[in-house]
Amino acid sequence: MSDINEMNVGPRWYVAHTYSGYENKVKANLEKIIENRGLGHLIFDIKIPVEIVIEKNGDNEKEVENKLFPCYVYVKMVMNEESWHAVRNITGVTGFVGPGSRPTPLTDEEVAALSIETEQQVKLSYNVGDSVEVVSGLFEGYNGVVQAISEDLKNVTVLVKRGNRDMPVELEATDVKLVASQM
Repeated sequence: MSDINEMNVGPRWYVAHTYSGYENKVKANLEKIIENRGLGHLIFDIKIPVEIVIEKNGDNEKEVENKLFPCYVYVKMVMNEESWHAVRNITGVTGFVGPGSRPTPLTDEEVAALSIETEQQVKLSYNVGDSVEVVSGLFEGYNGVVQAISEDLKNVTVLVKRGNRDMPVELEATDVKLVASQM
């Protein structure tokens, strides 16, 4: 790999291919190597693109992490002989993405399109038409039917029975939970 040093174009994102399920181990081991060998000036960032889905049921929240690109770890680094060996020789790494054994950096457009930053998505345990119980706020203890859910999933409109009529009430999504009989 004598031409690795010639590939140095400054810090760029490269993609390391790993064995299935080794992504977190590779990241942890690489972070230790960076610290132990003092490679912070060559390897700047390590990402495993994940999607964190938050499943809500009233006040209960459960985070589920899904890898967007299994078997791949993104490394922002200056490509030279030392950094190439540090990444390539970690247990679980099979190589870099690129033609042959030549690592190819991602373009700025590819980095933007891949959304390497973590994105959070909220998933509610109830839908429009479901019976829910208000668990906090002014209407705590009341039951109602979900009439609408906001696009950002932060607010819900619930038809709450007050006397002889149904009253639409806008609440935060965390203020209601699915009635137990529907779970």
